Amino acid sequence: MISVAKGNKIVTLINVFSVDPANQQQLVDLLAQATTSSVRHMTGFVSASLHRSLDGTKVAMYAQWRSIEAYNAMGQNNTAAHFFEKALALAKFEPGMYEVSETFESDVKDA
Repeated sequence: MISVAKGNKIVTLINVFSVDPANQQQLVDLLAQATTSSVRHMTGFVSASLHRSLDGTKVAMYAQWRSIEAYNAMGQNNTAAHFFEKALALAKFEPGMYEVSETFESDVKDA
């Protein structure tokens, strides 16, 4: 379960893929397959979510890991690496590791 909270010890990978709109769904499907069949079974993996831009030009992956070392170990896994090589053929990406610095919730009550 994705949990976003200041002070938790989880690291977050936010990876933004730039993709041709004709390939956006193929990239989403590929990343979903990689996560379902390989990544989610690795030590240190917590959660992930995929997001696609409404204009078709971006896919973002928000993934939580117990440590940077756990994430780096995933990158050394041959099965996961195979999926990411395919992803690189479809898109370029800009990964970044983050920690939660603040969280905010609405104070508006829905009717």
